[in-house]
Amino acid sequence: MEIEKKKARWIRVLIVLLAIGLCLGLYFRQKNKEVVLELGVFASSNWDVASANSFIIIDEAIARFEEEHPGVKVHYYSGVLKEDYSEWFSRKLLEGEEPDVFMVLDTDFNQFCSMGVMKNLDELIQRDTGFDENRYFTSTYVSGKYQGSQYALPYETVPTMMFVNKTLLTQEGIEVPEEDWTWNDLYRICQKVTKDSNGDGIIDQFGIYNYNWKDAVYSNGCDIFSDNGGESYFADERLVESVKFIRQLTELNRGQKVMQEDFNGGNVAFMPLTFAEYRTYKTYPYKIKRYANMTWDCITMPAGDHGENVSEVNTLLMGISAHTQKEKLAWEFLKLLTYDEEMQMELFQYSQGASVLRNVTQSETAENIIQEDMEKDDKVIDSALLGKVIEEGRVEPKFKKYQQAISLADSEIGQILEEDKTIDSSLKILQRSVNSFLQQ
Repeated sequence: MEIEKKKARWIRVLIVLLAIGLCLGLYFRQKNKEVVLELGVFASSNWDVASANSFIIIDEAIARFEEEHPGVKVHYYSGVLKEDYSEWFSRKLLEGEEPDVFMVLDTDFNQFCSMGVMKNLDELIQRDTGFDENRYFTSTYVSGKYQGSQYALPYETVPTMMFVNKTLLTQEGIEVPEEDWTWNDLYRICQKVTKDSNGDGIIDQFGIYNYNWKDAVYSNGCDIFSDNGGESYFADERLVESVKFIRQLTELNRGQKVMQEDFNGGNVAFMPLTFAEYRTYKTYPYKIKRYANMTWDCITMPAGDHGENVSEVNTLLMGISAHTQKEKLAWEFLKLLTYDEEMQMELFQYSQGASVLRNVTQSETAENIIQEDMEKDDKVIDSALLGKVIEEGRVEPKFKKYQQAISLADSEIGQILEEDKTIDSSLKILQRSVNSFLQQ
């Protein structure tokens, strides 16, 4: 009887030891199990210019992050192009497999925020005592806000600037405008250079190409919509002035339509372009292909009577999935890409945009990197000026119906200008129409 009791005790001890061993095995197996952080990125440039190095920055960030986080792997799909990215992401979303960290296109941001796709970052930011939003340019940081909360951090940015054909202006005896130039300066120059240069009775030299009503509005101190997207301001005197200014510039061409080929051929004095285009077409071989027959540079946009020399700033954003199970890792990786100065400097080396961090974009190092890709005689944009243009730039409003509302307005204002409609009354009608849509 005593022997049987001892045997039973030993069996119980053995069972307990086996259970402990099993638990320890499961624990260490789980502890050593590889954690995979999914990343959503696209291969091509966000700025629609040639890009052969789009993944170098991402790959370097991943290598560094994995080294600093043993047992963590960052995975992404490498073949997704920008034009296919929204569809790819939507498919992943429907399958419940959206990435933990991902790039966000301008056209998707408002929708993603309103649908609860993206994580509200306010709490993560507040808990991170080492995080300082003031390291970012103001315009880039607010690009990631929706209804007063931060849903994304800026990754890369490009301001719009004014391309100036210095060769054409020199031929006409005109000085390149200063940084504080105005609409009046622009109109005066356009009026002087617009002409029939070969005497065949047809205007073949023009003042400006692709300068639109939004460019004018941004520089005339006017908002197009309220912050919450509840109403529009198309009847505002400053917006009306902006559309009238576009008509005045167009009338200088006397019915002749200016084409991209006219500009490429060196027959147009001005054209707005992004900083990414500036960097691309200032370098070989794209410079040879596009603008080899002229000397050109970029300056600020002209200021309206009620505004300043400001322009639109576009920013590529990155966010975190609202459903991620790896919040801490996702936040740390998001910061590495958007907040780390070493990684942000890589943008100047391998991309065409500018860093979203003040210290990086306004550094001598960044200026030197840009200069490396350009010819010795080409003057590189001053880093302080570039920083000023980004900091003071205008950002598209962030509300759910923005894309539809601005498309409606753009189409209607195009008709107003093309059909020579009365601007004041037409914009009042447009305001009522857009407000009705916004308030539905």
